[in-house]
Amino acid sequence: QVQLVESGGGLVQAGGSLRLSCAVSGRTFSSCAMGWFRQAPGKEREFVTAISTSGGSTSYADFVKGRFTISRDGAKNTVYLQMSSLKTEDTAVYYCAAKGVGYSNNVVYEMQYQYNYWGQGTQVTVSS
Repeated sequence: QVQLVESGGGLVQAGGSLRLSCAVSGRTFSSCAMGWFRQAPGKEREFVTAISTSGGSTSYADFVKGRFTISRDGAKNTVYLQMSSLKTEDTAVYYCAAKGVGYSNNVVYEMQYQYNYWGQGTQVTVSS
């Protein structure tokens, strides 16, 4: 059973930074493509960013480009989301997702249905 555990959410002022972490267990981390999604109150869950199994490819939603950075650490079986220049509209529950690929490649996945496993989510609140 694959488990994803997010951490690092919290309350931050607009313009500030946060780093989210997602620890993966139960499957070889290197064989998982990873993604971050978010869901704001009253809205549908949306794609934020993704990284390939190799770490060589990343993808970002337009509304976070230049502000958010995704990375992965194979030694710690963890994927990170570094968020900077936060805006009030970034307030949401952030979800980590994993897709079992089975081998290293540079493919990124942006659609929710492509992911097999999900974390429980972590709340990020940006105040004005």
